[in-house]
Amino acid sequence: MGNSDLRDLAAIEEVPFDDLAGDVVGVDAHNWLYRYLTTTVRWTNDQAYTTAEGTEVANLIGVVQGLPKFFEHDVTPVFVFDGGPSELKQAEIEKRREARSDREEQLEEAKEQGDTVETARLDSQTQRLTDTIHRTTRELLRRLDVPVVEAPAEGEAQAAHMARQGAIDAVGTEDYDALLFGAPVTLRQLTSKGDPERMDFQATLDRHDLTWEQLVDVGILCGTDFNDGVTGIGPKTAVTAIKEHGDLWGVLEARDAYVENADTVRTLFLDPTVTDEYEFDTALDPDLTAAREYVTEEWGVAAAEVERGFERIEESVTQAGLDRWT
Repeated sequence: MGNSDLRDLAAIEEVPFDDLAGDVVGVDAHNWLYRYLTTTVRWTNDQAYTTAEGTEVANLIGVVQGLPKFFEHDVTPVFVFDGGPSELKQAEIEKRREARSDREEQLEEAKEQGDTVETARLDSQTQRLTDTIHRTTRELLRRLDVPVVEAPAEGEAQAAHMARQGAIDAVGTEDYDALLFGAPVTLRQLTSKGDPERMDFQATLDRHDLTWEQLVDVGILCGTDFNDGVTGIGPKTAVTAIKEHGDLWGVLEARDAYVENADTVRTLFLDPTVTDEYEFDTALDPDLTAAREYVTEEWGVAAAEVERGFERIEESVTQAGLDRWT
């Protein structure tokens, strides 16, 4: 989910959500959706989002509850979905799969013991973005007229590319790796109750007197989703070492260390697989009737769980300051 060591280096400040009015934010869809999915599952009765056939669509509750925060502050979200993961990320995916398998065993034990609190906690941690969740999320976003961009590979990389082109104002994700992908501005905490955090790429480089390439080298030394870091090197040590030896290769030679696939990892951040074949309209015109019917009638989600969310969306579309919306 991104290298949290980078937080110690990044130029981050909290900003009032109101300061983002008029902005277009490229949301790392998988990251955002997973957070709302796990929260919904933990705090909502599973009967509220489970169809008669046993299909769970807690994502539909999460989307309806999560979108109003954007709309109420005149922020247009553009959801950027991952394409296929890189081969290097398969190792990280496998680690997560194994960890989830362990939690699933613990979940069954908690259910057998009747521990409702532990069951809810573990149930939220064993969620996965199924094909049904992907499909129904896209269908709901379409009815709400929320733009979607399909990335050829990493959604975070695609969003960073769009931000560097000026097509969007910021990338929305909890992952610090957005910094390594060169996103000029990253907004974190978009799924939290308070104001978001603003992570500034250029300010981070300036703070440590690093180039983009050197920042990526720092990340690789600490470890990313695509590689293990070098033992004994944390973020501050990595910066010092890079500035002393110039780049990743100089540090590795000086320490007689090795990072597997270092060239490939470096390229993944500095020259990722992205596309310019995308377009979207920020003049949103949500069909709330169709969206409500899709969620509550077609998929049988409890109306009480989503009605307030739909009301907030409807109110935000017509409130003062959103006249750029149709």
